[in-house]
Amino acid sequence: MSDKDSFDFWYALQNTQLLQGPERSLETFGATRIKYHLITEVMDAVNQVRVREGILNAAQPQILTPNFGAESPIEGFQDEESEAFMQWLKQHKPDLRFLHYGFKISKTEVSENIIHESLEVVEGNVLEALSKEKDGFNAVLRGVDQPWEVCLLKLMVDLVEKSMPHHVKEMQGRNLLPNPQLGQQEIEEDFAAAQRDHTRIPYLHKKLQQRQVFDLYQDRFFDLVRRSGGMG
Repeated sequence: MSDKDSFDFWYALQNTQLLQGPERSLETFGATRIKYHLITEVMDAVNQVRVREGILNAAQPQILTPNFGAESPIEGFQDEESEAFMQWLKQHKPDLRFLHYGFKISKTEVSENIIHESLEVVEGNVLEALSKEKDGFNAVLRGVDQPWEVCLLKLMVDLVEKSMPHHVKEMQGRNLLPNPQLGQQEIEEDFAAAQRDHTRIPYLHKKLQQRQVFDLYQDRFFDLVRRSGGMG
């Protein structure tokens, strides 16, 4: 990743502000459509504000993914900085739950308008208009004109992380997640063995996935990976 790519997506992240978030969590047993309004000041212009509207689609979450991180979770994003941001997450935040639940995020139906008003006036008008809608999946963001797609990715990463406890609770309620007590002693022995011999970490990872309990042990697993310096 070039220094420029790193600077660009960090600039977008630092200057993205959620003005109104969805009232509801992402769907557990189906796809979610988030209608977004991204408001940005046009560069090198006075009182020109760009309002982008579109749909962000979050596919139904998959609690366990055998090849987590192997595929990009984003589709339809054109900015190089968007993929650079996802690669940075994989390298520097390997324990981020967003990367391990089989989410696929895409954007569709993008439109944009230039409005000759101040940023504050435009934001107020958009928020007032949306207050009349009965939609729990609206989002309004203030961001940057380039790379604007990173602003959307930040929104979705935050929403996935926020929704995850709700998803796990609902799946447990429908008995779609296994009983954490089953095979617990054997798993404890495998953790102990992996702590003694770091080359056993991949074996531990595979077993947790096969037993469908990776979600229950993931924080502890990634802590072990960090302390060992890798997957062995």
